[in-house]
Amino acid sequence: MTNSYEQSHPQSHHMMEMCRQHKNQYVLVQLMDGYQMDGIVLDVDDEYVHLAIPADEQYDYVEEDDDDYRNPYGYPGYGYGYGYPGGRFRRLVLPLVGLAALSLIPW
Repeated sequence: MTNSYEQSHPQSHHMMEMCRQHKNQYVLVQLMDGYQMDGIVLDVDDEYVHLAIPADEQYDYVEEDDDDYRNPYGYPGYGYGYGYPGGRFRRLVLPLVGLAALSLIPW
């Protein structure tokens, strides 16, 4: 049974299924504005995908705050190295409705 959110955002249901299929895998994500980033799919729920993105990558959409990082959609990341040894990755939360494409990147 679909909820009202899935009915109003049918493309997000497709992206949610793709993210679930690629959980714990290294992927390339393209946003609706054409921006691309690579990372590991950590988790996905009905509205958001959680990515671990390389901490050494410089993404223009991530703004540095005192406490966290935010993307253009206003959803928080969790700062450098959250839960990862050596701070090699940082967590980023993106709304599924903002995703245009997702593809697997071979290691």
